Amino acid sequence: MTATDNPHRPIRSFVRRQGRMTARQEWALRELWPTYGLEPGAEVLDLDAVFDRSAPKILEIGFGMGDALAEMALNHPEQDYLGIEVHRPGVGRLLDKLAAQGSSNVRIFCHDAVEVLQRQIPDNSLDKVLLFFPDPWHKKRHHKRRIVRPAYVELIRTKLKSSGVFHMATDWQEYAEWMMTVMSAAAGFGNLAGAGTYSEKPDYRPETKFERRGQRLGHGVWDLLFKKT
Repeated sequence: MTATDNPHRPIRSFVRRQGRMTARQEWALRELWPTYGLEPGAEVLDLDAVFDRSAPKILEIGFGMGDALAEMALNHPEQDYLGIEVHRPGVGRLLDKLAAQGSSNVRIFCHDAVEVLQRQIPDNSLDKVLLFFPDPWHKKRHHKRRIVRPAYVELIRTKLKSSGVFHMATDWQEYAEWMMTVMSAAAGFGNLAGAGTYSEKPDYRPETKFERRGQRLGHGVWDLLFKKT
């Protein structure tokens, strides 16, 4: 039996596209991982102990090359950030940026976000979960790989504190409509902008190079903010 024949093989919302590692990224992964990295495991983490303080906890799923996460951490040192990404060059780049700017309020997983959420993030512990410009998996046969699906949304809900916020952003209109449909039907969430309405971009979400490039090409950007009720 092959891996694709296995009915119990989990559906992944990502493909491990490792890409070329620069020498600087390799150095950062080797030298800075002990400072910022968290290893996957089966034990539920004490997040206050991880950061050695009690502060708002914010998780970004799929931070890509890490530009937005690094900027948020620099602009909001009073908050603690967790980042999850499987793309090792992006992890290495973020590590390098964090060290260069002197940020100590970020910890990183290089692992599957679903497994980290299920096994290591405590229930009712996160103030925000951020999902910025995820892979839209635009072909219909790949929609099952999208992160914003009912079961995944419910998992995120259990990890948010009461009144915690799930913030999504995309530049694919069809995916924005998909997100709105899924989230509007999700139990235990309320749309901060009102039923069926997209939110204005909050000041805390940085505008990335990726986003600016899309805007030059005429792409729209849609933000959705849903609060745990």
